[in-house]
Amino acid sequence: MNPPRWDRRGFFSHVATGFIAWLVGCLLACLMVSWWPSTAAAATSIVLRDDAGAEHRLAAPPQRIITLLPSLTEAVSALGGTARLVGVDRYSNWPESIQHLPRLGGLEDAQVERIVALKPDVVLAAKSARVTERLQALGLRVVLLESQTHADVRRTLGLVAQLLGTPAAGERAWAEIEAQFARAASRVPPAARGRKVYFEVATDPYAAGASSFIGETLVRLGLGNVVPAEMGPFPRLNPEFVVRAQPDIVMTSKTSLDTMAERPGWAAMTAFQSTPPRACGFATARYELLIRPGPRMGEAALALADCVAGLSWPGGSP
Repeated sequence: MNPPRWDRRGFFSHVATGFIAWLVGCLLACLMVSWWPSTAAAATSIVLRDDAGAEHRLAAPPQRIITLLPSLTEAVSALGGTARLVGVDRYSNWPESIQHLPRLGGLEDAQVERIVALKPDVVLAAKSARVTERLQALGLRVVLLESQTHADVRRTLGLVAQLLGTPAAGERAWAEIEAQFARAASRVPPAARGRKVYFEVATDPYAAGASSFIGETLVRLGLGNVVPAEMGPFPRLNPEFVVRAQPDIVMTSKTSLDTMAERPGWAAMTAFQSTPPRACGFATARYELLIRPGPRMGEAALALADCVAGLSWPGGSP
């Protein structure tokens, strides 16, 4: 049998076809290389609007974050961003893992030079922070967040989660808070429901009104508030207003509670007429938990419910 005849034209046709296929492949690969980074960037880019109305566009989630409010430190940490924190305000003390971080002052006296030296990708601060304009003038990105109500806290958690590149984490955190609210409400004795609470946040006195996040938590527990919503979230009160309001329950820090009954007329209030007084004085760490509008707000509700459940009510002790 004769060997097949070499077909020169067929050979060159085969080579040409292979070369064309290789060339097309190269071109497609080049296109993929040029297209992929822009697609990846689009997938990780972040656009959000803070509570001051400013729009922030970031090419990727920030890796160096400074927080200038304890509740914001707690939000970043609870949402998985603890390792990205490079500095916090002087009052941040939770979680334990942030204790080694530089302390950079507070709302009124933030240490600008130290903040700039840490080269943060973003600074998280309250709308009321005085340092905002100086930091922005120095080229830093400052995201302003404000939380005075439950809705504010939910929004803040969502924005921080978005900033961290894990948007679903915000809703998961809020769902856990809601579950804790429900557990806390179930712990409040029926005899305590509807009772009026005076929650003092400062001895001037300033109180948590019905429109504050603390006031909303009290409502979730089935309790009342001596400070109506129209007076604002945290109004400064005339001491006589509190006496006239005759709260059934008093809640404050242990330090304040120790001397509260010594104020003119306060010993005659309903809460102090009970034996023992229907009052809850929280130790410092527990009290800080109560007054921070952040991811531990459900835990705070449980602490308030346990306080109320531990008081003496008609029909016998709990």
